[in-house]
Amino acid sequence: MTNMPDYPKTSCAGNCGNCTRAGNCGGNAGAGVLELTEAEIVLLGRFAQIPFWPVARRADSESPICLEEESMRPELLSALAVKGLIRLDFDLPLSNFDYAAYDACPHKGSMALTAAGQNVIELLDIQGAEE
Repeated sequence: MTNMPDYPKTSCAGNCGNCTRAGNCGGNAGAGVLELTEAEIVLLGRFAQIPFWPVARRADSESPICLEEESMRPELLSALAVKGLIRLDFDLPLSNFDYAAYDACPHKGSMALTAAGQNVIELLDIQGAEE
């Protein structure tokens, strides 16, 4: 697990770019220490290399699906989304992307880093990951 620096506790001003569709703040409001697993750090690194990825969801599941790489496991994508580090948009598909592999999924969209996710990547690059 990686411990990130303790951020000051602030109230959400509504302009951090990390609010979820449900209106919950995904920024640093009430944040303390952010813990990431090694797999989550590796996955964040992939988002740093390729900023936009396809994502889908089956009708009978809330789990995000990305078939592009094995590292894009549903539980990791969900964990990064809950932590406010990536955004899952099931109603915003990528332009010119062939979603044929996702035909079984009625919800096809995209996912990308949030501003908070970009900040974490920058902190990891500067400070390195701690055990």
